[in-house]
Amino acid sequence: MDVSGKTVLLTGGTAGIGREIARQLKSKGAHVILTGRDPERLGAMQAEGFEAMAADLSNAAGVDALVAALGDRRLDILINNAGQLIDHDFRKGAPDPQAADAGIYANLTAPIRLITALVPQLRARPEAAIVNVTSGLAVAPAARQPVYCATKAGLRFYTLALREQLKGTAIRVIEALPPVVDTQMNDGNPMNKMPADECARQIVAAIEQRRDEANIGMTRTLRLVESISPALARRMTLRF
Repeated sequence: MDVSGKTVLLTGGTAGIGREIARQLKSKGAHVILTGRDPERLGAMQAEGFEAMAADLSNAAGVDALVAALGDRRLDILINNAGQLIDHDFRKGAPDPQAADAGIYANLTAPIRLITALVPQLRARPEAAIVNVTSGLAVAPAARQPVYCATKAGLRFYTLALREQLKGTAIRVIEALPPVVDTQMNDGNPMNKMPADECARQIVAAIEQRRDEANIGMTRTLRLVESISPALARRMTLRF
């Protein structure tokens, strides 16, 4: 897919991987509408020439407001990138159930609702794409992040089924599975981290090449191990 001239809705586009995706798509001639929650970050992206919309995707009202603001605008690519890392570790104390609810909504329910609302606009285009950013942890979970892993695994299986449903249409359904990336979300993670701009580059390349999956960095190794022995893949990740 040639992204030049395409209109892209990118959720979570003011920091980390999303910000780098936005910059790279813009440099290739795409018009990027990005969402975020932080007013300062939204303002910074507007100063870079992006169309930025405030949106809290951790609840139904926020998703509905975003869909209403978009109206019937032309849309060629939807990138569900926004996500929340939920601290849910009983070894550290009692987890916050409200935080878990918000994370489940942002990571899983919001992408499903956005896809449901926007597929008609995407179908109207001669070529279109839906990109769901999951995680290597959608393949095998880490013990300290069970809610995050569950939501990303859920989005992975939703993506696989959606791709089958939309087979033969103009909409390409792409899953991007990043490894641990050097973003604010992973500030406390001691593991080696991929630079956000390189992760974004590989996601954009998957869109351009119309690939079904982008297994990025160490996720490629994890996917290989998982194809041979799912139990071994789980042992590798559960210790984290």
